[in-house]
Amino acid sequence: MGLGSIVFRRRPVKRKAPRGFLKGVLKRRKPHLRMEARIDLLVHLNCLLFLQRLAEESRANACEKKCKIINKDHILAAAKVILKKSKG
Repeated sequence: MGLGSIVFRRRPVKRKAPRGFLKGVLKRRKPHLRMEARIDLLVHLNCLLFLQRLAEESRANACEKKCKIINKDHILAAAKVILKKSKG
């Protein structure tokens, strides 16, 4: 049995946000704040949008440097750019 005959199974992608986990983290970090009913979904969406922008920017950085693989330097440079843009 060689390596070519091994079949890898992909896990199904979760379609739901981890609402209980997010609510717990928010309550532990900011217990004094009164939050809206679906604030955890907004936090999850914001996180996903940040990750998408980070992936696009780091891919652009890698393409500029003519690298086929995105490494941590590309990600760190992209994170600096995105965080500067988001400050306003």
